[in-house]
Amino acid sequence: MSTLTYPGTTQPLAVNEHEAAALLGRSVQSLRNWRHLRRGPAYTKQGRSVSYLVADLHSYLQACRIDPQGGPQ
Repeated sequence: MSTLTYPGTTQPLAVNEHEAAALLGRSVQSLRNWRHLRRGPAYTKQGRSVSYLVADLHSYLQACRIDPQGGPQ
């Protein structure tokens, strides 16, 4: 399977659950649990195949960001 990339770059548009888990520093099982609980980053599903848009992973991390110097978000 070829990886979809952003036009003109080598950055992937979407990653599988193993790559997403590595990017988030979590286990694949954590991502599976989050999907079951309807938590965590947005994902796409085609049949039984699950993938995560890289932009959604970045958005999720940004939403979880805590700035101790900036006060409440």
